[in-house]
This record gives sequence, C-alpha cells and structure tokens, in this order.
Amino acid sequence: MTYPGQWAATQPDAAAIIMAGSGETVSFTELENAANQGAQLLRQLGLKRGDVFALWSGNNARYLEIAWAMRRAGVYMVPIAAKLNAEEVAYIVNDSNSRVVIVDAGLKHAEEFFARVAQLCPAVEHSFSLCANITGVQRWETTRAAMPATMIADPAIGQAMSYSSGTTGRPKGIKQPRPDTPFDAPPVFAPLMAARFKSTPRTSFILSAPLYHSGPLAMALAEQSLGACILLFEKFDAEEMLKSIERYRPVRGQFVPTMFIRMLKLPAEVRNRYDISSLKVAFHTAAPCPVDTKRAMIEWWGPIIDEMYGGTENAGSTFINSEEWLRKPGSVGKSPTSNIHICDDDGSELPTGSTGTVYFDTGAGFQYLNDPEKTARARHPQHPTWSTFGDIGHLDEDGYLFLSDRKAFMIISGGVNIYPQEAENLLLTHPEVLDAAVFGIPDPDMGEQVKAVIEPVNWSTAGPALEADLIAFCRSKLSTLKCPQSIDFEKLPRDDAGKLAKKALRDRYWVTG
Repeated sequence: MTYPGQWAATQPDAAAIIMAGSGETVSFTELENAANQGAQLLRQLGLKRGDVFALWSGNNARYLEIAWAMRRAGVYMVPIAAKLNAEEVAYIVNDSNSRVVIVDAGLKHAEEFFARVAQLCPAVEHSFSLCANITGVQRWETTRAAMPATMIADPAIGQAMSYSSGTTGRPKGIKQPRPDTPFDAPPVFAPLMAARFKSTPRTSFILSAPLYHSGPLAMALAEQSLGACILLFEKFDAEEMLKSIERYRPVRGQFVPTMFIRMLKLPAEVRNRYDISSLKVAFHTAAPCPVDTKRAMIEWWGPIIDEMYGGTENAGSTFINSEEWLRKPGSVGKSPTSNIHICDDDGSELPTGSTGTVYFDTGAGFQYLNDPEKTARARHPQHPTWSTFGDIGHLDEDGYLFLSDRKAFMIISGGVNIYPQEAENLLLTHPEVLDAAVFGIPDPDMGEQVKAVIEPVNWSTAGPALEADLIAFCRSKLSTLKCPQSIDFEKLPRDDAGKLAKKALRDRYWVTG
C-alpha cells in the first residue's frame, strides 16, 4: 500500500501526523479526506496537470495535507522558505509561474505580502491564508472544507519543484519531470525507507527540518505512504527533541549535523536525563558532519547513525552506516544506483585519491527553471548524462566518497586551493563555539585570505582573547595556510534545516567602493 487512502481503509484511526509542540494529531482518515478536498479545490481553481501553485509556510499539519493534494492532482507545488521576505517570495512565485499561492498567516511577512500581492505577483489568480485568518483573504482550510472528500476524476502524480538556496546567485527552480505512473505509485523514497530503514505501519518518524526543503518533504511522504506517522516539529530545540523522543517513542528520524552539534553541547546531565532507546535509525542529511561530532553521536546513541548524501536535483546519492563510517571516518559512503566520477575543470577523469568535481552517471533528468546555462553547468562537458551538485571530493581505493567542500566556496590564496569546510568542522568541536563559518575574503597580496565568523556559546567570551585562542586551536590541528587569519563574532544566519547562508555572509566582506 502506497498512499494515505489505502491506509485510511485499513488503519483509519491511526495517527498520520503528530505535531510535537502542540500535540495535534491527524489520523489517516483525516489526512486522506483533506488531501482529496485539496485536490478538488485545486481543480476548481482551474489548475490542471502540469500547472503550478506555491506554498509559503512553516511546519504544520496542513503542509502535508496540501502536499498529498498535490500528489494526486498532477500539479507542481513550489515550497517556499518560511523566513523569506515579501519581495523574495514574489520573485519565486513569479519565476515559477505559480497561479495560486497559499501562505501561512503566522509568518513574519505574510500580511505585507497579501497587502501587496496584486502589485508583486500580477499573474497570481488566487491567494489563501493558512492556519489563521487575515482580513480580506480567503482561508484555505475553510474553502477546502466545502469541497467533496472524494478522489478527483483525473488523478495523476504531482511533483514538488523546490528552489535552490541561492548559493551562487538568485534561487532557481529545480524542475523534475512528473512521473508518468498511476497516482497511487509509491513516492520516490518509499522503497528506500522500507528496505534500508525498515519503515513499517504504526511506527513514528521524527522530522524537525523544514518541509519546504525537498529531502524532509520527500521523506515525510514516503513514510506516510508506508503507513507510518510523522512526528513533526514546528522548529528544532535540542532538549525538546530529547523530551519528545522519550514521550512519543519514535523508531526512526532524520537530522542534520547542526542538530547533533546543538544536542551534544547540552550539559551532560541534560543529555542523560531522557530515554532515547526507542530510536533504531537516525540518519543525517543536508550537510557534511564533522568527524568528531559524528563519532560522539555514535558513542552516545549507538551505531544507529546513517548518512545520506544527495540533493534536490537528484543527480545521485550515497549512503553509509555507522559500522562503515567507523572504518572510513569522514566518508559519505558509496552510491547504490550510479558510478561516481571525479573530474578536473576540463572534465577529464582523475585517478583514485585525486580531488575534483564529483559527478554521478545516474542520468540527469532535472533542469533549472528558466536557466539553461546553469543546467548545462551541472552536466559533464563530454557526458551529458553525468551531473553534479557542484561539490568537490575524492574516492579512496575502496570506492568510498569523501567530500572536501562546495566548489563555490573554495578559497584560492597565493595560487593554492583551500577548502574551508575543514577549518569550519574543526572550529565546531571547540567547547566555546556554538556555530562557525569559514570563507575567503579579499587579500591585496594573496588574492584571498581565510576568514572565520563565530557564534560563541557565551557572548561574554567574544573578543580578542577568544579570537587568539581559536586561531591557535586551528593551528595546532591544521596547517597555517588552512587556518583563519582573523575571526569576527556574530549570530550566524542558518535556516531551520541548519543550512548556513554562507554566500550572503561572505558577500558582505567583498563589497567595494
């Protein structure tokens, strides 16, 4: 069974969603009815197969109801990051040709957006508020509830069309072809969740990353298609995560390295206060995990830590479990579906152990919406079915992949290539560091120099003494060339999924004139 309607027939009262903060519970019957009503409403609004609507929202139960409506209406849904402002949202809505916009009324800029929607997004035909009323705006839940809770006459699989985070420019829509399969075919991650992570009905899956990211949304739909419940967090909090694991007894969960770091920095008496023994699988995604952090998590939680490396483009993926990782510390594993090729800037394949651009030969089906040049740059120059996320890495003699950094963040200092992730990961292990970013800034002699920006555990320690201590700490572990020459202190701009807005941070240091 692969979609909520089938589970609604066999376990109608079983929980499909539990909100960890509020305790709100949505059964499979309620999820199926809301999804059917949502699909009916999308059709009534004029959206046919292949059309586009946008959802700008934080984590809530309505999000998954709308996503399942998309899955059976054959349309594209554009998830928009919750922390964007009205102009940033308008750019994505317009670029994606979204005809309908649904907006979480609790977002900071929601009312401003609705007040200016006609001006900002003239092609939008209908807009709705979600989770609360806004004067003069249709409420999604009220309008949806008036629709019949039956399957639409022409169901087809819809697809999320996520936008990149804008690491190297303005965000771009990542458009995958809609599957030409029956609407009740399993979501793309369902076989993985069933086979590798042993997902089963009436078990719970932790999800605290934002659903507007492609991975968490895909995992949520896959788990629910297998009859499991999503234990959904409105936002991540380290101690609240441990409390909820003890309370709800989930079996599986998805995390990002920042969450591990925040939990490990809790006092030992807090970490040891809660029973987390129900967890059998805890896999992490989204960013490389510092070696010391991952080793500490395995020591704390046991060998249940799996890692998945991939991206919204679905160019390829790798996996590694705890036992493999302990043999190959720092590796992101092997690919189960494709060959990995390490190539130089000209596209020539490099020998084992050499560092270069990581390509997968799975077969590139994605395109960057309205940007054929960026699409072409993601393809290998001689092999158009090879594609890359833009990461740099190498393969060892056993075929395990090790990542160095994003190509866009490589520092060139005096003609030498420096990958800042190494220093970044090291700084995160220092007891006085809560968060860290390392990148290149202008240098009149060397071209670039290494810069660090640190968010300290205690702001009272921020200053020259801590700066000197952290630089010395780096130099005791790494060559001087790789270490920051100076450190600033500020709160770092991470989203709810733990992704660092490094480009915006770095760009401030490159402003001239």
